[in-house]
Amino acid sequence: QFNLGNRYYNGEGVERDYRKAVYWYTKAAEQGDADAQFNLGICYFLGNGVVKDHKKAVYWLNKAAAQGVQIPKVILDLINN
Repeated sequence: QFNLGNRYYNGEGVERDYRKAVYWYTKAAEQGDADAQFNLGICYFLGNGVVKDHKKAVYWLNKAAAQGVQIPKVILDLINN
């Protein structure tokens, strides 16, 4: 699911479609995939495939950070400052 989300996000082998990427990232994120949680947070932060929503961005980035993903912690610091 995460990999399929990446394919849609990057347009690898399929037409780029941020909405489909978000769909697949959400499926994977809800199952605990930290990388999908991170990417979903970024989608919400940037408004790629969804309406910008910093609360949802922070939610998903925090979920990824709680699993040890380091990059979201830096981004969260930027959002909060």
